Amino acid sequence: MALRAKTFPVLFATTRTLATAAATKPPSRLHTASERALLDRMIRVDQAGEIGANWIYRGQLAVLGHDKAVAPIIQEMWDQEKKHLSKFDELVTHHRVRPTLLRPLWEVAGFVVGAGTALMGKEAAMACTEAVETVISDHYEDQLRELVKLTPSEDIKELSEVVSQFRDEELEHHDIAVDFDARNAPLHGPLSTVIGQGCKAAIWVATRI
Repeated sequence: MALRAKTFPVLFATTRTLATAAATKPPSRLHTASERALLDRMIRVDQAGEIGANWIYRGQLAVLGHDKAVAPIIQEMWDQEKKHLSKFDELVTHHRVRPTLLRPLWEVAGFVVGAGTALMGKEAAMACTEAVETVISDHYEDQLRELVKLTPSEDIKELSEVVSQFRDEELEHHDIAVDFDARNAPLHGPLSTVIGQGCKAAIWVATRI
C-alpha cells in the first residue's frame, strides 16, 4: 500500500505534465484549406526550383568538369543542391503534394542553361549562378514572409526552418559566384536579366502546373 501511495502522486504529476505539454504543443497539421493549399504550392515550386538548379550545375560540370579552378567549386555547390532536392522530395512525399507536371522540362531547360552559359566561359557560368541564386534566395525570403502569417503548427515550423537554411545556402552560392568573377562575364547585365526573368517565369508556372 505504501508503494501505491507513493506511485499515484507521481502518476498524477506526470499526467499533468503531459497534458500541459500537449496543450502548448503546436498542432501537427494546418487548420484551413487555404493554408493547406499554400503549403502545397510552396513545396511544389521549391522542389521544381531545386530540380532546375541541380540540372544547371550538371550542365556546367559537363562543360567545365576539366577546369581545375572552378570544377570543384561547382561540384561543391551541386552537392548542396542535391541535399536541397532530396529534402523537398521528402516533403512532397510526407505531405502528399502533387509534384510539378513539368519536371522533364525543368531538367532539360536547366541543363541547357547550365551548359550554354558554361560554353561562353567560366565567368558566364558563374554569372548564371549569380542570377539564379539571386532569384531563388529572394523567392525563399518571400516565402518566409508568408509563412510567419500562417497559423503556427509543426508543418509551418519545419518548412520555415528548411526555407531559412536553404535561403542562406543559396546566398552563399551567390557570393561564391561573385568571388569567381561572375561580373566579369561578357554581357553580364543582359545575361543576368534574361536568366533572372526566366527563373521568375519558371517559379510562376511551377506554382500552377
